[in-house]
Order: sequence, then structure tokens, then C-alpha cells
Amino acid sequence: MASQAAGNGNQTSSEVTDDYSSWYIEEPPGRSELQPEGVEPPCQPSAPPALHHACLASLSLLVLLLLALLVRRRRLWPGCGHHRPGLPSPVDFLTGDRPWAVPTAVFMVLFSSLCLLLPEKDPLPFLSFTSASSPGPWKLLALLYYPALYYPLAACATAGHQAAYLLGTVLSWTHFGIQVWQRAECLQDPKIYKYYSVLASLPLLLGLGFLSLWYPVQLVQSIRHQTGAASKIKGLKTSYSEEYLRNLLCGKRPDSRTCPDSKHGLLSRAWARFQHFIYTPQPGFRLPLKLVISATLTGTATYQVALLLLVTVVPTVQKVRAGINTDVSYLLAGFGIVLSEDRQEVVELVKHHLWTVEVCYISALVLSCSLTFLLLIRSLRTHRANLQALHRGAALNLGPPLQSTHPSRQAIVSWMSFSAYQTAFTCLGLLAQQVIFFLGTTALAFLVFVPVFHGRNLLLLRFLESTWPFWLTLALAVILQNIAAHWVFLETHHGYPELTNRRVLCTATFLLFPINMLVGAVVAVWRVLLYSLYNTAHLGQMDLSLLPQRATTLDPGYHTYRNFLRIESSQSHPAVTAFCILLLQVPSPRPQPPLAPQDSLRPSEEEEGMQLLQTKDLMAKGAGPKSSQSRARWGLAYTLLHNPALQAFRKAALTRARTNGAQS
Repeated sequence: MASQAAGNGNQTSSEVTDDYSSWYIEEPPGRSELQPEGVEPPCQPSAPPALHHACLASLSLLVLLLLALLVRRRRLWPGCGHHRPGLPSPVDFLTGDRPWAVPTAVFMVLFSSLCLLLPEKDPLPFLSFTSASSPGPWKLLALLYYPALYYPLAACATAGHQAAYLLGTVLSWTHFGIQVWQRAECLQDPKIYKYYSVLASLPLLLGLGFLSLWYPVQLVQSIRHQTGAASKIKGLKTSYSEEYLRNLLCGKRPDSRTCPDSKHGLLSRAWARFQHFIYTPQPGFRLPLKLVISATLTGTATYQVALLLLVTVVPTVQKVRAGINTDVSYLLAGFGIVLSEDRQEVVELVKHHLWTVEVCYISALVLSCSLTFLLLIRSLRTHRANLQALHRGAALNLGPPLQSTHPSRQAIVSWMSFSAYQTAFTCLGLLAQQVIFFLGTTALAFLVFVPVFHGRNLLLLRFLESTWPFWLTLALAVILQNIAAHWVFLETHHGYPELTNRRVLCTATFLLFPINMLVGAVVAVWRVLLYSLYNTAHLGQMDLSLLPQRATTLDPGYHTYRNFLRIESSQSHPAVTAFCILLLQVPSPRPQPPLAPQDSLRPSEEEEGMQLLQTKDLMAKGAGPKSSQSRARWGLAYTLLHNPALQAFRKAALTRARTNGAQS
């Protein structure tokens, strides 16, 4: 029997072993691991990104070499033996007459490409990294690769030649086609969110799409009009500097139609009040290219950061809410939280609370983005007011006065890094605003709205119920002190308020000292919250210091903004540019054709800027040449007297001159 049992046992074990072994034998060879449920495999494009970037880098290098040869041939042909570089600049920041659309689009494309590096494991497409290697140093190298990649895309616009426009057309079409191809092949990417790559590349595609249309249009226009010296002279005469000086010296008074009438007085006042806080275009003034690029990058950074915050939290919360079952009641019971005796009701309550968290998060994100855009529009108005004040020689209240108006090393570095600082401050400010607003909305929802809606867990109301004597005492103390200060300790004689009942005032001050100390503690907490909220909301603004006025030099962002204005006002002054243009327009020795009486100008008037004041209705208004000449001379002298770029070349006595000619 024992031997039979042993035999049966051996037979059973062998059968079990055979059954387990058959599982591995019957498994098909080369079977890959199954993907977890709900997780999509990564997309495998038909052409690897390394091949795309190799083609783009080669084409960009070729375009750069052709541009260098083109510029050398056009500008440096007489002195080719001097071996001077002929590479065009990608962006001319200090010229007000250049179109701002191309540099803005290129910077938007560059920033969007850098944002797409966040989920990538291979920052450089040419190199692939294993799990053991660290891609950190290579990401720093990628920060130099992408500006070099898009350098020719911006340089083709500054060359100003048909061949450059043709090269820009080919390059922009290649960039745009490859980006559309990659996004069309891999619409879903499971790294952060399945549609994050497509949504984050929308500004990139928008910028490249604009460039792919702008370059062909410029190429067609250059071929049709054959731009040459005549077009340059025409563009010189209609430059921004002359337009600025013409609007400044003409001094057009506001039309009576812009004044509010009796019927629309309220709407006009509301619109004027609204215009006081936002930026509206002003005739005769253009924002510098640096500020336009900074504003565009601020909007792009707000979109990218908001998208990243949205796709990293909201889909996760939705998946958690969809997977809630009755087991959550046991989990909450382990922490001593009993929402209800019914398990299904607990599931519904937890799902409702998670939905509330999701709503609070999205509301905080919308509030943060809206506040960022509103502050951006208001900052543009502040930039314009500061630049106009510096152009007319006024002293701004921007902290301690500058030691010198000349460009310095710190001013140049601040001017170079202004747009980058503004973008970084915007990203960090939006993150801080999102955290603060999310905590505030969540606390408000779970302490006020949710308890009142469900009629349970009234923690805030119970806290107020237990501490109402404390708050009532503080409120009565503040109210009584204000009433006493108005009716007892203040008396009006001969139209001026005077202090009275000093003995009662001292007695009340001594008796209310402990209660005022409690009020001071509450006010201190409110001060900390208000200071934190105010600085968090204005963290992305560089035109506003987050420190007191005596410590503004310690604020790096505000210090950068002051130096940026210093360079812009001294190197891009439109009045100085117009004055230099007038000096270059020397009267020709050839006899001029006779002009009409209303268009006749003497050579002296042309040299003094009279052509800026010649309008079609000049004689119709009865303005004589003497008054126009005097007004032009006075305006030109005023603008040149207060120009920071020319103060270094004048005599010391003139640097202290006032507007009316009086010496200090």
C-alpha cells in the first residue's frame, strides 16, 4: 500500500510537473511582453528623428554658408582681402524700421522646441542614451543646438535679397513639412499625455507656418518690384523715426468727436477708464522689438506651462475617479474617516470630492492665466509711458538715480538677457500663482461650499461658533476706536480738524493695549498673506519691484529692466535717428525743378527738419513759414538737448540746462 501510495504520489507530481512544463513549451517563441491595460505602446515613426535633424542641420549649415557668401559679395567685395566675416545678423533689435513679425515667429518656434525637450529622454536627436547614462549635460548642449538650428531661418530675413528670400522659403518649407510629418505620424505619445506632443507643438507649427508664407510673399514682391536703391530711399523717408518726430512736433489736438457727449457719457468714461489700464496702439509710437518679442514669449510661455500643468494632473485625477469602488470605504476607515454607513454612498461622496478638486484645479489655472495676460497688457502700457518719458528727457521714479546715462557693462548684459528673464519669470510666476490659487480655492470649496451643500463636516462653522467671542471682541474694539476717533477725539475748528480730549485718548490707548495687540496679530497674518499674494501675482512683471523703494537695487529683475530702458533710450532714440537721417539727406548740387508755392522749401529749412512739418493743409490753416520754422527749431533743440546719447558730447554747462534755458 505504501509503495502504491508512493507510486501514486510520484505519478501525481510528475503529472503536475508535466502540466507546468507544458505551459512554457507551448508558449510561442519570441513572444514580447504584454503592455499594461490602458497604456499605449510608443509610436514608431517611419523615419527616425535623427535622420530628420541630420537633414535639417545640413540644410541650415548650407543656407548659412550661402548667406555668408551673399553678404560678402554684396557688402565686402572691394575688401575681400581683409577676410572680414559676411554672416548676417539674425535679428536687428535696435532698429525700429525692421518688421517684427519674423523675429517674433522665430523666437516662438525656438521656445516651443525647447519646451518639447521636457519629456524627451534623448535631448539631442543624434545621440541615444541608455538608462545608465545621464542626459543632463546633453540637455545643456541642446540649449545651444536649437538656436544654431534656427539661426539661418531668421538670418534670411535680415539679408534683404532675392536669393536670401529663396533660401528662407526652402528652409521654412522644409522645417514646416518635417514637423507636420512627425505630428501626423505620431498623434499620440504616452510620455506625459497622449496628445501633449501635438498640443505643445501648436505654437511651433504656427510660427513655421507663418514663415513658410512670409518668405514666398517677400520673394514675389522683390521680383515684381525689383527692390534696389530707390526702394531703400523710399523706406528711409517713411521711417518710424520721422513718423515719431512728425507726430511729436505737429502737436495735433484731440478731435472734438473723441470727447464724450451727453448721450454716451457713461460709456465713454468707462472706455477711457478701461484704456487707462490696458495697452492700446498709439499713432506715432512703436514698442521696441525686444518688448514685442518679450510679450510674445510671455504668451507662449503661459500656454506651454498651463498645458503642462493641465495634462499632468487632470487626466490622472479623472482616472482615479473612474477607478473608485467600494474598497475606498475600508481605506478611509483605516484613517478614522467614516463618511457614511452605506458603501455606495461613500463611493459617490469620494467621486464628488475628487470632482471638486478637479474643478478647483482648473479654476485656479484659468485664473492664473487670465491674471498673467492682464498684467502683460498693463505692463506694455507701462513700458510705453517709461520710454516716452525717457525720450523727452524726463527723470523716471525707478528707484535710485543712475550714476551715468552712458552704456555700461551691466546695462549691456541686462539688455541682452531681458527677454529671456521675462520668459523665465513668467513661467515661475505662473507656477507660483497656480499653487497659491489652487490651495485657496480648495480650502474655500471644502470649508464652505461642500459642507454647506452636503450639510456635514461643517468645520469652519464649528470653529467660528467656538471662537465667536474672540472675533466679536476684536470687531467691537476696532469699530469703537474708529467711532471714538471720529466723534470724540477729533473736532473741526475753522475748517481744519484738530485733536481734542487728549486725556481720554491716552486712557483709552492704555486700556485697549492688550486687545489691540490681538488685533495686531490678526493684521500681521493678513499682511503676510496679502504680501505673498501680491508678490506672487506680480512675480512675472519686471517693471515692478517686489522690494521697497530703498531696496530696489537688490531686485535682479527690476535692475535688469532699468538697464534695459537705459540702453533702449540711448541707442534707439527715434529723434536722434531722424536727425541723423536729415543730416544724410544733403541737398544735391544739381538744379531742382520748380515746385508749387505750398511745397517750396529753402535749403536751410530742409536741414532743420521742416519737411517733417509740411502737411497738405499747411497753407489752408494760415500757418506762416516763420511760425513753422520756429516751432521746428524749438522742437528739434528740445529733443536733442534731452537726448542721453548726445549728452556725453556736449559741454558741461549745457548738460545742466533746463527746458526754459535756466541754469541749475
